[in-house]
Amino acid sequence: MTQTLEAEPRTQDAVSDDTCFARFTNVQKSYDGVELVVKDFNLDIRKGEFVTLLGPSGSGKTTCLMMMAGFETPTHGEILLKGNPISGLPPHKRGIGMVFQNYALFPHMTVAENLAFPLEVRHLSKEEIKQKVQRALAMVRLENFGDRRPAQLSGGQQQRVALARALVFEPELVLMDEPLGALDKNLREEMQYEIKRIHASLGVTMIYVTHDQTEALTMSDRIAVFNDGIVQQLATPDALYEEPENAFVAYFIGENNRLQGEVVERVGDACSVRLDSGEMVSAKPVAVGGVGSRTTLSLRPERVSIVRNGETSFDNRFTAKVQEVIYLGDHLRTRLAVCGNEEFIIKTPNAEGHSALRPGQEIEIGWSRADCRALDA
Repeated sequence: MTQTLEAEPRTQDAVSDDTCFARFTNVQKSYDGVELVVKDFNLDIRKGEFVTLLGPSGSGKTTCLMMMAGFETPTHGEILLKGNPISGLPPHKRGIGMVFQNYALFPHMTVAENLAFPLEVRHLSKEEIKQKVQRALAMVRLENFGDRRPAQLSGGQQQRVALARALVFEPELVLMDEPLGALDKNLREEMQYEIKRIHASLGVTMIYVTHDQTEALTMSDRIAVFNDGIVQQLATPDALYEEPENAFVAYFIGENNRLQGEVVERVGDACSVRLDSGEMVSAKPVAVGGVGSRTTLSLRPERVSIVRNGETSFDNRFTAKVQEVIYLGDHLRTRLAVCGNEEFIIKTPNAEGHSALRPGQEIEIGWSRADCRALDA
């Protein structure tokens, strides 16, 4: 039998019962009765909110979405929608819109017929169906594509139709499972803004699943970062990026430099860490123990500066050797060897005039204590 876990503290903003639209309470899921794919999942979602479940493959995020949709049943715990338990309701009675990665459009139907289908099964009149289909097509900017079949559309257009079909019957909740994964980079970025625009205009609640961190940061009100069936952190995009609570979140969200070491002093909101390479670094203790504990320092590449003559404002300052310089238009991505790490990355705006950096050159770099977070080892 699956062992029921005690509830873990919720790492999320408080959501009152009055504003809570959807709720997962101590939800667990096991497929074999032994191993838990989802471990004690707690999440409150406000009405009209865009929440993304983000994590690597196999982390449990899609399973949570499928349990909300009704395609999977929780092994333990409760799922509420507008205050009512829904675990016993079949999918078609939950009134939830769903968008999949593979579009799931009917190939033998026109675009308009695909959109009309969920309205027909709800027994709407022909006039109502016609009006709602036209409204949904206008919403995704495909007003003149109603007579085409899916095979006559581009990938981006097919995804717009799939989105319109999920919205055409005006659900209060829309679930999206990796909906942009099959699109190329440019189309994917275009659809991110399109979905966000539609969300803002309709005020519908959306739960979105992806493993793409950029997608999550671009679109979400809040993001739940999954790993191994557990939510590692739930926060707004800027809080996740600027204030990761553990090493997994720091390295899964954005790019990070990692420096390993041991805490040798800790006083208030500062700690001193002796790196494995011997250097001493001043850092901000976030998820680390006392003196003698191992830690991983997290430092964003854009928070590291090239030290100019006479600058003394940095808490940490080291000599680094340039390994590689990559020109990326608006900024330079430079790989350095410093503090025993030959994969140390800094990003400098092109306007700063550092394009003269060359491999083999020695430079001075520096960063503040507040930008260097001491996390779990």
